[in-house]
Amino acid sequence: MKFALVTTNLRGGGAEKAMLKFATLLAERGHETHLVLLEHLVEHALPANVRLSALTAPGQTASKGVIGKRLLAWRLERLLHRLAAERAFDLVLSTLPFADEICHLARLPRLWQRIANTLSAEIEGLACRHPRKAERRRQKYRRLYQQSRLIAVSGGVADDLQRLGISARRIERLYNPFDAEAIRHAAKEASALPSAPYIVHVGRYAPQKRHDLLFAACRDLPPSHRLVLLCHDEPALRAAIADHGVADRVIVAGFQSNPYPWIAGAELLVLCSDHEGMPNVLVEALLLATPVISTDCPSGPREVLQDGRCGRLVACNDATALAQAIADVLAGRNPAAAFDPTPFLPATIIDRLEQLARESD
Repeated sequence: MKFALVTTNLRGGGAEKAMLKFATLLAERGHETHLVLLEHLVEHALPANVRLSALTAPGQTASKGVIGKRLLAWRLERLLHRLAAERAFDLVLSTLPFADEICHLARLPRLWQRIANTLSAEIEGLACRHPRKAERRRQKYRRLYQQSRLIAVSGGVADDLQRLGISARRIERLYNPFDAEAIRHAAKEASALPSAPYIVHVGRYAPQKRHDLLFAACRDLPPSHRLVLLCHDEPALRAAIADHGVADRVIVAGFQSNPYPWIAGAELLVLCSDHEGMPNVLVEALLLATPVISTDCPSGPREVLQDGRCGRLVACNDATALAQAIADVLAGRNPAAAFDPTPFLPATIIDRLEQLARESD
């Protein structure tokens, strides 16, 4: 079969990593796999046997205004038409709203659009500051995904799409694939880990990720422990750390192309977001036998942690509850059940993607 995977770029982020995993697994199955970037920004190692194409020169961003979007769509349509000259694509998969929009404008055939977040949570967060902008965003998503084929990264995301009133042609739940053996192997690579015990948070510095809750909760960490952040260092992040008075407890380790040694070496991984789609890092931590605490946010954490049996779930926006959960887990007061990775196995997920490719009209 022949697949094209389209995303904006390959900078840090769960959605981008998921597309790389899809590309790797499809290529390993012997499929002709093309990874298409709207802008040539790459921060991850590229999988072998995957053909990379980009619409900009290396290091160059794309214009995201109205005219820029139309130009990108035109370039994308021409590129995929050329790549399909000898053989048509069996399935084109895009992810994240900007790439989805460009693919929609390009009118690509056999297109499935992968929804990686709960869109209603994004809209509700925007409504607190800009109600009219939030309503425009809602209408934009309804227009963009109307009568489209959608892949939801979790059951919660699939339900959310329906609650938003999006009349998709079809919605399929398809978890991200996780290669447990590869993750455990990568975790053994040498890394400059802290010498002191630490808890780890993996995720960009953004309002959704609620670093403020994390900093507030970590004021009461044992003096021997540190909080390690795997994200890009930036002045706003440093200012927030200083404002919360935890500069002596926080290590900003920067973006790590291989975060697994850091996750495996941690006593605990914490996710404290207001919303997610399918937080990959929770699955990765559980595969590495690292205890997990997560906010019970929409959506993904409850599904991954199997209703709290495999890790601790706490209420959103509650620093006190988060601090207590951290204390409990570090003290061994919250034993978790064994994690069942079956729903996330690569073979199961790629089998389903192949089936969707065969079904596409």
